[in-house]
Amino acid sequence: MTSKLTTTGAFGFAAIASIAATPALAAGTTAGTPITNIASVQYQVGGVDQGTTTASDEFVVDRKINLLVEEAGNATTEVAPGTTSAVTTFQLTNSSNEVLDFGLTVTQPAGGSAPHGGTDSFNATNVRIYRDSAGGTVGVFDPSDTLVTYIDELATDTPITLFVVADIPAGLATGAKAVVQLQATAFEGNTPGTQGGAISQTTGANTAAKDTVFADTGGAIDGSRDGSHSAADDYTVKTATLTVTKSSRVISDPYNHGTNPKLIPGATVEYCIAVANAPGGAEATSVAITDPVPTQLTFVADSIRLDGTVSGGVCNADGNAGGGYSEPNVTGTIPTIAAGDTRTLVFRATVN
Repeated sequence: MTSKLTTTGAFGFAAIASIAATPALAAGTTAGTPITNIASVQYQVGGVDQGTTTASDEFVVDRKINLLVEEAGNATTEVAPGTTSAVTTFQLTNSSNEVLDFGLTVTQPAGGSAPHGGTDSFNATNVRIYRDSAGGTVGVFDPSDTLVTYIDELATDTPITLFVVADIPAGLATGAKAVVQLQATAFEGNTPGTQGGAISQTTGANTAAKDTVFADTGGAIDGSRDGSHSAADDYTVKTATLTVTKSSRVISDPYNHGTNPKLIPGATVEYCIAVANAPGGAEATSVAITDPVPTQLTFVADSIRLDGTVSGGVCNADGNAGGGYSEPNVTGTIPTIAAGDTRTLVFRATVN
């Protein structure tokens, strides 16, 4: 701290004057800014002005390191087994009073509670971090976004969107959880294109230089006042679990017709393939069914009915014409089976 005494021309009465630094933003006055304050004293002797005496004080604004990593959306990311490039979204804000770089890391815990309920039970693979780019839709992951390991020269009070993108292993059941934790750590800025050096907090008494104070609060996996902050999000698996049941019933025979028919040569048999999707999961789509007709039977042309229903465990006489037959296979595709629903493929054949 330096004080100066100077004398200038005479004025009227005693006055106090000050010179302020640049206006403060939400992050505060920029670190390293000199703040000068000048006080002036005027006086008279025998009624005669004796001039002005001034004293100035100047100090440098110290550096406050603060940052915030937040999950965006406050909801789990639902994924199917085998999904590639599944996205969780975060926001990073530099709340420091200086432009800084920020190193980025993603970790996955082994077990423990997930942010949106449930327990972590698997790890995602091929995990990477992207920075949202102005070249695409803001806030939505797309091919124009930039793969990053750190954020270069992030201005103060400037939130940016980060995407943690990963692949989901196959074979997982509905409700399986993977927790991902994004941590950002402050590094020195002012060297564009290169991640700056590590930052240390100033210890001991305040100095005349630009000191450093860590002001961050604790995050998901870091402590308070450590120059880092973190947040967690999770993937939740939602899949379809299908159960297939096949049944048959005799419709008629050449002698009894429809009254108590028997499975004799010439009898007509109706097959029902019922596909049930377990409750609580995802809808199943493009459900393709193939059923080879036994050689002892002859397929009845135009008898296939698709997307029918089941009541009390018995196939209903509904559904839509469709599917196909290419000896020996009956085929058909059901567009959608909702969770908790059962749909059918029905066809007929005669006993040889």
